[in-house]
Amino acid sequence: MRVLVLYAHPVPESFGAAVHQTVVATLKQAGHEVDDCDLYADGFDPVLSCGERRGYHDTASNTLPVAGYVERVRAAEALVLCFPVWNFGYPAILKGFLDRVFLPGVSFKMVDGKAQPALHNIRRLAAVTSYGGSRWRAFLMGDPPRKAVCRALRAVCHPLARTTYLAHYEMNLSTAESREVFLQKVATKLAVF
Repeated sequence: MRVLVLYAHPVPESFGAAVHQTVVATLKQAGHEVDDCDLYADGFDPVLSCGERRGYHDTASNTLPVAGYVERVRAAEALVLCFPVWNFGYPAILKGFLDRVFLPGVSFKMVDGKAQPALHNIRRLAAVTSYGGSRWRAFLMGDPPRKAVCRALRAVCHPLARTTYLAHYEMNLSTAESREVFLQKVATKLAVF
């Protein structure tokens, strides 16, 4: 399967980087073709410009500023997001990627004024993430990142797409052991992705 990994963390020696390395290595070992998209290393600009917003609904030209990324999304059969949860959301660079690349005509199409999913090529969706706080705290806050992946992002994929959400909670209190256990969990789950 062709898997697009969207990685969003600026620090190369972070736990997020270790998670990313585990994700990519496990998917490759399982025989998948991995397109590893490191948004920070790419220098991806997350800012939707005035011109891009004005041309947002023009499906003939709206993809031109991000054409290479659009091609990568369209070529993928699976999508794996690898990111830390910051302020109960995506890092800005990942949110900007979704704003700039998941465009009308790419992730959805407008039919009679209603949005319909268009990423039918994505049959598997996963997120591998970490939270500073506890699962209980995330639950009390409504867990916006989980909903953004499992509901909003899932809604634009193939109707039968399977979704996996893996999170290491309480990073602020994590230990080398808890982090290693999580990396093993990621490897186990993605080995059968």
